[in-house]
Amino acid sequence: MYPENLRYTKQHEWIDVLEGNTAKVGVTDYAQHQLGDIVFVELPGVDDEFEQGEAFGVVESVKAVSDVYMPVGGKVKEVNTELENQPELINTSPHDEGWLCVIEITSEEEVAGLMTSEEYEEFVGDLAEKDGTDKDKKKKKDAKAKANVRVTEDSEDDDSEDEDELDGYVEEGEGAEEDESSGDARHAKSDDDL
Repeated sequence: MYPENLRYTKQHEWIDVLEGNTAKVGVTDYAQHQLGDIVFVELPGVDDEFEQGEAFGVVESVKAVSDVYMPVGGKVKEVNTELENQPELINTSPHDEGWLCVIEITSEEEVAGLMTSEEYEEFVGDLAEKDGTDKDKKKKKDAKAKANVRVTEDSEDDDSEDEDELDGYVEEGEGAEEDESSGDARHAKSDDDL
């Protein structure tokens, strides 16, 4: 899913080392999926210099505005001007036509410290699993809260039913006290049965 020739960051940028010490930089397929439909891209200026991890641009989608971070230190040599009129290229072709800029790398050691495609795939898999787990926990918590509300409502209903039953019992008791003669008749009948 993620091209093997690229290196990846935990902030979801990729870098493609070209000839010499130049490299293309962009955002990953995972990032564009998280962002949704991209409507605007702010690119750096040519000759701008950035440290590794420094924000160098902005990607705006219908859902969010997100900074883009330099995967390695470098100097911007070229920007993808196609994105000015077609920012959606990041959605349709994040690892190819949707590249953001070409830089001149200042440290090859920083490139070596980035994730391989296999490591990145595992990294985003863990994120998706955690996100899924968090959603499951939320669903369970919501379900438990609803169940507690139902239990509370049911117990209130039970209390009122108990009161009704108690009222009935008291009424029967009172009735029995008031009509002692019928009670004697019952006792007499049971004596005869013996």
